[in-house]
Amino acid sequence: MKTDANVVHLNKATAEQSPTSPVGRLPVALIQVRDKAAQQLKQNLQSLFDNADDTLFEMADRATSNAEQNAFFEAMRDLRLKRKNIERGFLQKVFESFANLNQYEIGKPQPALDAVSFDSLSLVQNDELEETVALDAMVAKVMSRDAVALGHLTTRLNAVISKKLDDKSNPLGPTLLSEYFLDACSSLGVEIKVKLIILKLFEKYVLGSCDMLYAEANQVLVSAGVLPELKSAPPRRQQRPAASTYVQSSGEEGIPLLEGADQGVQEVFGALQDLLSQVRGTAMPRRAQATDALPITSNDLMRLLSHMQQRAPTQVNVEDFDLRDQLERLLERASAKSGKARVVGEVDEDVINLVSMLFEFILDDRTLPDSLKALIGRLQIPMLKVAVLDKTFFSRGSHPARRLLNEIASAALGWVDQDDAQRDSLYQKIEQVVQRLLNDFVDDPAIFSELLAEFMAFTGDERRRSELLEQRTRDAEEGSAKAELARRQVEQALNERLLGKTLPEVVVRLLQEAWSKVLMLTCLKHGVASDEWQAALQTMDDLVWSVAPHEDPEARLRLLELVPGLLKALREGMASAAFDPFSTSEFFSQLEVLHVQAFQRFKRAAPEAETAVAEDAAHTELSEAGVELPLLELPAAEEVEDAPAMIEVVEEIILLAPGQTRPQEPDVVLPDDDEALLQVDSLRVGSWVEIQEDEEHKLRCKLAAIIKPTGKYVFVNRTGMKVLEKTRNALAVEFRRNAVRLLDDALLFDRALESVIGNLRKLKHS
Repeated sequence: MKTDANVVHLNKATAEQSPTSPVGRLPVALIQVRDKAAQQLKQNLQSLFDNADDTLFEMADRATSNAEQNAFFEAMRDLRLKRKNIERGFLQKVFESFANLNQYEIGKPQPALDAVSFDSLSLVQNDELEETVALDAMVAKVMSRDAVALGHLTTRLNAVISKKLDDKSNPLGPTLLSEYFLDACSSLGVEIKVKLIILKLFEKYVLGSCDMLYAEANQVLVSAGVLPELKSAPPRRQQRPAASTYVQSSGEEGIPLLEGADQGVQEVFGALQDLLSQVRGTAMPRRAQATDALPITSNDLMRLLSHMQQRAPTQVNVEDFDLRDQLERLLERASAKSGKARVVGEVDEDVINLVSMLFEFILDDRTLPDSLKALIGRLQIPMLKVAVLDKTFFSRGSHPARRLLNEIASAALGWVDQDDAQRDSLYQKIEQVVQRLLNDFVDDPAIFSELLAEFMAFTGDERRRSELLEQRTRDAEEGSAKAELARRQVEQALNERLLGKTLPEVVVRLLQEAWSKVLMLTCLKHGVASDEWQAALQTMDDLVWSVAPHEDPEARLRLLELVPGLLKALREGMASAAFDPFSTSEFFSQLEVLHVQAFQRFKRAAPEAETAVAEDAAHTELSEAGVELPLLELPAAEEVEDAPAMIEVVEEIILLAPGQTRPQEPDVVLPDDDEALLQVDSLRVGSWVEIQEDEEHKLRCKLAAIIKPTGKYVFVNRTGMKVLEKTRNALAVEFRRNAVRLLDDALLFDRALESVIGNLRKLKHS
């Protein structure tokens, strides 16, 4: 077994004096400081990475474009793969910095500030500037909060090492810790936006615990007798997901009840209490109370709520359930049983009122399907218990309980009320979450983090499946749009050449049924600006000319020259479009008759010698082209069939896709500035709407794509399957008759809190 890592051989101790020595002749006290700090920093880094996935996934979920979403997903993958290397690199830097404490020079000297020119500053890229600003802000926050403890640590370090430090060069100072982390993350190939998010996580999970880091380091040095006369303030207590975190223990003398809470949290809850105090007794009248009524403790309130939670009925009408009334009755029974009047304390009463008002909004919210409101309504007691335990529930958007409620509401946005709700996987998952909270949640909020992770994993899988199907739907619609645009181009080309003309029926059918497919294929493959498209149009023009009556004698020679190439182009084009060979033969047989008749007319009008020369030339060209037609052995005039059937093209040609019916004009034509059209134009891809199909049925769907070439709006359900397609005008008509309602996809809890605060302010100023 190797022991070299733990044993320093005496004969090597004097030889290893390099600055990179892992020990660097440190005093025992500093080694203890280093090891304790490394252990805490390692734990904090693990917390950072454990929470990075959720944070980046949430950012990806709210991304406004596929590119932005992919950037967050790639960052998640990159961070997972390089997590160990980043941890190792960061801690290695910390160890090296301690090893160098007794060295007079660490690295290369830095240039003086006045030596840096403004020209060099102008070369700093915007990304580097944003990074520098973020680092400065992080360091400044730690210095403003923990400057005294850090200063005492720096002073104590200077007392036991030869090299003098300041707070910036302190190996545990925020400046060097941030630089070490940034250097360890240099291998991450992420955009600046993602890097700033990772730095924010570092600030939260690592720099946010610097007070504990400095307190423990100072305590180790004090125990070793290093400047014990320096007195530092006690560190902030860490918040833990248990009830004991939020109440004062009997052993913490001299520390106020809320001293451990973040100042911003207290300001938020204090502001809410101020609003509630203005309306207390009016908007929420309290029942008459005995003058000697005593407030119950928060722990007693938690027990009462747990009692209500365990006995909550499985099925409850959310409109009939009043939490405050139920709790008041329970208190009355408890008071009567004990013989002492008891009431809820003012702070807890404010929390109860806030949560009740929040759920009044939530259960009245039209974006939530009615079937799911009953499930979400059963979360009121667990959410109230969390709020009693932890006031950050109202101020911290990342609070697990708050996020769980928001995630459930977001997932339910596209859910449609149905008869077989119990068999729906989403309904079953939400019901499972609710039941788990009602059964297992007592006073440890950690269960919310666990359920949040499970629920996000479930919805993440569903979202990935729906996004895949949704992308396929978009691809199919874009392909259909290209085909539709090509169809319009072909229609335009046909109508320009045929509309208003009288032509043989076979030619009109050939162009409309067969050559239109050749034009479609050419347009899709090469575009209308290509030589291939122009050649296909020219073939169509040549065909129309070849069957038209001509009096000009020179037309006979042109016809003789034209027919071989024309027939070859027609045959090759129809073969490339995979047109039915049997129908092709029929068309060519009828074209043969048309061209025979044309040659007969020219033969009767022209000298025989000249005709023979022309026929020989045409025969040679036909043979060279590989076209065999009996056009040159012209039958007698009496053998030629009667004139072919002629038709006049009086209606525009409309080409229909397989299964497509003839389009109908919209019933209502709206002006460009119509309010309904403006509502349609305000829709963005990803918007959820509810469409009233008839008196009983509503359809919830998401706008998946706006196909600009065709003006179609394509909607999908929550699984990504296409359920609706509307033109801009048709959708505006639905808006005009109030059959379309835009669903608010903002975070449910945040909207509820904003509404409650707004209502309280109105009551305050009324």
